[in-house]
Amino acid sequence: MRQNVNLKTRVVSSLYVVTGATCVVLGVIGIFLPLLPTTPFLLLASACFMRGSPRLNHWLRHHPTFGPILDNWYQHRAVSSTVKRRGNIMIVCSFALSIFLVPLWWHKVMLLIMAMTLLFFFNRLTVIDKTMAGELVADKQENQ
Repeated sequence: MRQNVNLKTRVVSSLYVVTGATCVVLGVIGIFLPLLPTTPFLLLASACFMRGSPRLNHWLRHHPTFGPILDNWYQHRAVSSTVKRRGNIMIVCSFALSIFLVPLWWHKVMLLIMAMTLLFFFNRLTVIDKTMAGELVADKQENQ
């Protein structure tokens, strides 16, 4: 009986790790593809790693690129102004390119509506750059 519980725990942990790894890959791909979001996949990966592998969760939370973004989100449910500015620029540029490249007018309208919806919700995120003590929340690397 005890062996079955141990096996079940390992299988569930393995599924969390595989799901988390898949989310990290999708998040990295989302850096380059306009319609694939990066941050939600990284948040989901972190949640999976918390349950499946503390070592991988530690790696993701201390990653030089992804760590500060995740820390801001977990501690304050907010993003830095730098992340928000970069996000807005990338959303506008990628959707503008997509709208320019598609040939059908209704695709262009659909992309424009999607871009406006995404920008509306993205810009509603809380911005936090400093803690109450006046220190930067994010690492210097994120704010450059």
